[in-house]
Amino acid sequence: MNYLLTLAYDGTEYCGFQVQPNGRSVAAAFQDALESVLGCRPDIKGCSRTDAGVHALGFRLNFHANTRIPPAKLPLALNTRLPQDIRVLEAQTVPEEFHARYAAHNKTYLYRIRNSAIDSPFEQKYYHRQPGRLDEEKMEQAAALFVGKHDFSALCAAHSSAAAHGDTVRTIADCHVCRKGEMVEIWVTADGYLYNMVRILAGTLCEVGAGRMKPEEIPAILASRDRSKAGPTLPAKGLFLHHVDYELPQRKGDME
Repeated sequence: MNYLLTLAYDGTEYCGFQVQPNGRSVAAAFQDALESVLGCRPDIKGCSRTDAGVHALGFRLNFHANTRIPPAKLPLALNTRLPQDIRVLEAQTVPEEFHARYAAHNKTYLYRIRNSAIDSPFEQKYYHRQPGRLDEEKMEQAAALFVGKHDFSALCAAHSSAAAHGDTVRTIADCHVCRKGEMVEIWVTADGYLYNMVRILAGTLCEVGAGRMKPEEIPAILASRDRSKAGPTLPAKGLFLHHVDYELPQRKGDME
């Protein structure tokens, strides 16, 4: 059977989702738990390669395995073996050919900015703090100008493989900004992302919010395809993979 799981994790202590030689990954921790529960170590397919320090609220992955554990009980079994900063939220079966990355229609990221001179003693691992007052209305105006199909080279780390190969066109379906008290949230939904794209986009919107850029500069920044024209890359700790959209058929037995 092909299983699709939804995970939430705190990325603070990990080098990212993907297995890497330079540190502990979410994937390795998950596979350790999977091997402990199933007695084998299936290959897993993640929906994305989140960077070091990036968090997830709705990460999706799939794997093939033979087990008598019903999908509804698989999260409970795995969570007893996982570290406390990784949790399986749900599991279901999907068609054999399903791949969590290639079947994704859109992925939505959230970037959180605490617009305050004072840190929270409880949540500082989960936002970037910006002390100066941000104008969220101007940020919202600028965010709307990122929507559409564009070459996002200006929002891509210069050393990335996508930039080297010229594969830098993506489609942003939605980009908006909202304020909740001292927290400013940047939401981005797209069919794919370049390396550091959301963090650079968020940094550019911060420049607009602080008055160092104007919303109407965004089209020229994109047209330039020049990374130096955009804002800074904000820290990974404020970024969350919020959810991934699929078109999934209902499978009998998922709720057993």
